[in-house]
Amino acid sequence: MSGAASTHVVVIGAGVVGVSTAIWLRRAGIDVTVVDRVEPGTSASTSYGNAGVLAACSVAPVTAPGMIAKSPKMLLDPEFPLFLRWSYLPKLAPWLLKYLSHANDKDTRRISDSLAPILYDSPSQHEALAKGTEAKEWLVNSDYSFVYPSREAFEADRYTWMLRRTAGFEPELLEGRAVQEFEPNLSSDMKLLAVMHDHGYVRDPGKYILALSQEAKKLGAKFVQAEVKDFVLTDGRVSKVVTSGEDLDCTQVVLATGVWSGGLAKKLGLAVPLESERGYHIVFRSAENGPETPMMITTGKFVATPMKAGLRCAGIVEFGGLEASASKAPLEFLRRKVAQTFPKLTFEKEESWLGHRPAPSDSLPLIGEIGASGVFAGFGHHHIGLTAGPKTGRILAGLISGDRQNIDLSAYNPQRF
Repeated sequence: MSGAASTHVVVIGAGVVGVSTAIWLRRAGIDVTVVDRVEPGTSASTSYGNAGVLAACSVAPVTAPGMIAKSPKMLLDPEFPLFLRWSYLPKLAPWLLKYLSHANDKDTRRISDSLAPILYDSPSQHEALAKGTEAKEWLVNSDYSFVYPSREAFEADRYTWMLRRTAGFEPELLEGRAVQEFEPNLSSDMKLLAVMHDHGYVRDPGKYILALSQEAKKLGAKFVQAEVKDFVLTDGRVSKVVTSGEDLDCTQVVLATGVWSGGLAKKLGLAVPLESERGYHIVFRSAENGPETPMMITTGKFVATPMKAGLRCAGIVEFGGLEASASKAPLEFLRRKVAQTFPKLTFEKEESWLGHRPAPSDSLPLIGEIGASGVFAGFGHHHIGLTAGPKTGRILAGLISGDRQNIDLSAYNPQRF
């Protein structure tokens, strides 16, 4: 690379990773074109529908020791937030076997140790990205609490809390009357809070992404709405991105389009074991008597976040692929658990949403150059896309501009599979 002036990067994906990368590239003086099949921040985008929490402490993967033995009961238990479209199981099975192979102590600790470097400073990374922009108004510094029905239920999660403590996150524990003093709208059945300080959340993820994209445009980034079809490589390096509209000449590409990145990676000879983990949310519009700060409700494995539009309750895991429409059962489960947890909640109406989390079989994102192709992966963030998006974008921009971050990227090597 002879310098920024001769560099033109095409960023595929206008979600949080893509727009973050575009902003940091433009701040480095590098020409950028962002291409996505949908407009930034719309409900068709995965970045639109997350729980909004800047969850720096989310270093524990789902695949903890003992998961293999528990999985059948989880799937059959109507009070557990795991759902499967059984007709999809034959297609899911090869990925699922790889996924469950990591449900042991050694791999879980390795994955957790690898997640920590891209998560621990996420609130400050968001602040740095949004500083001086209209996106800043959507960021809120706050506590992030884990809600338990009892001390015994908290102790049953001791392994997960061990991983968080190893990463430097120690909760403040509140019990008994202190729970409702901290959050009066919680059910009296909730007897313990594990409060994580120095976290934060986004009051409207869709508007946040839109504001970041507008900042990228102000800095000179070009945005194109089109579907990416293929790449053209010249002497082994990318030189053009083929889209449903105009083809885009480039010197580098950043592939940051979530679960849809897997199909494009295959065109470069990279087979990634990647599945859609279907996530749901319900926004209770103009809600009253909900939580004042974000809370992970451990009895339902969902997060309740107070947002500008109302209370957003997001989470739930369903495996069913990219094509099927929303299922009724996950939403019914979510409504039931919300009513149990916040019995005084009132609202005008509710809006539901379904999106697709990109889930690699080893629960780690892909960050870095794919071989020597000039194509840089920035996808596969599973449950931590919003949290780690700005730092991932900064890392990718640094790899291209030469302003590299002080972080070991070997755990995120796109070719590790």
